[in-house]
Amino acid sequence: MKVCVVALGKIGLPLAVQIASKGYDVIGADVNADVVDMINDAVEPFPGESGLQTALEEAVGAGRLHATTSTVEAVSVADVVLVVVPLIVDSDARPDFRALDAANRDIAEGLRPGTVVTYETTVPVGTTRGRFVPALAAGSRLTPEQDFFVVYSPERVYSGRIFADLRRYPKLLGGLGPLSTARGIEFYEAVLDFDERSDLSKVNGVWDLGSLEASEFAKVAETTYRDVNIGLANQFAKFADTIDIDVYKVIEASNSQPFSHIHQPGIAVGGHCIPVYPRFYLANDPSAEIVRAARTVNDSMPQYAVAMLEQLAGGSLTGRRVAVLGAAYRGGVKETAFSGVFDVVASLVAAGAIPLVHDPMYTDSELTAYGFSPFHLGEKCDAVIIQTDHDEYRGLTPDDVPGVIAVMDGRRVTQMGQWPGIAFDTIGSPNHPR
Repeated sequence: MKVCVVALGKIGLPLAVQIASKGYDVIGADVNADVVDMINDAVEPFPGESGLQTALEEAVGAGRLHATTSTVEAVSVADVVLVVVPLIVDSDARPDFRALDAANRDIAEGLRPGTVVTYETTVPVGTTRGRFVPALAAGSRLTPEQDFFVVYSPERVYSGRIFADLRRYPKLLGGLGPLSTARGIEFYEAVLDFDERSDLSKVNGVWDLGSLEASEFAKVAETTYRDVNIGLANQFAKFADTIDIDVYKVIEASNSQPFSHIHQPGIAVGGHCIPVYPRFYLANDPSAEIVRAARTVNDSMPQYAVAMLEQLAGGSLTGRRVAVLGAAYRGGVKETAFSGVFDVVASLVAAGAIPLVHDPMYTDSELTAYGFSPFHLGEKCDAVIIQTDHDEYRGLTPDDVPGVIAVMDGRRVTQMGQWPGIAFDTIGSPNHPR
């Protein structure tokens, strides 16, 4: 069996390596020539994924994985095509299908009879049947569920621990029809291993949800549920700030229903999942006011943090140097997709401050490419916003930021005791001055 993985990003490349580790030949296709060259040289193009570099070296060294910029050629020799091209939203929060549509045109051109095409990209419900299948059929002139087979199986992994999550979580899927479903189950059972889990309702493994739409909905519902819970936690935190209650302790103490699944509040809700996928749900269900309200609350947290910093600093931030610590959306991951850093910096600029950005995973030139002015620990600054929960920030003290008068810890990475004599606050804690 030969497998083509289309899009070798932070999900696609680990999947390609996982499949190769089971002894199958994998051809990775990506539009980025630099990424392709690095993979063929057995060098991971992005850091932070546990076990990826070693597994990549093994796969490339054994001749089981190579990459190309030609999706058409890669698909033309594949028995299974696995698609992980990202779907983002445009400036109006509508799904932008241009990259996926382009990939589907190439897949259709290379598609041959008998091929299974499985999509793992998170999409609005109905997309695979209503958009992808017709595009493949029209471009290939083949008949779906007869000449080729289509499966939808959402990725359910967390950057930094993808290989562990592939084993831990059931692999959900739905097929275009019974033949597609059977082929999809056969494929994923061949390329994945699963941990034994007594907490699941049935044996961990490949789970057939019965249709493309059910499988699409499973992922959108899962991430939207998390976003709503984060929004609720952030709303609690804003209220707690008005009455000097530590919302973290309240959530921690409520280690039972109904609060056991509520996430901690903070300003860095980023990545492709949480800020984006609820928009996909809203594309299907625009009347979902709870979902819309949660997204509005979560989007407001960077501006809220800057407003709190102004209070801590005793007034206007005009002309003050403010260090924003963390460009990544999450600690330990080199990824800025939908990171709160952009809104934090924009809000600081609007407040008249001089924002400077630091991140241990990024070089000065990389930060400059995002339009940021780099900051280095040890340089003088008037105030700090901790935007990302990098481990490197946990031991910070005033010596790391000489001249600092106020610290807004948006991720509760540090503690008040680390900042003696400094105005300090975390969102949802009673540390701010009255």
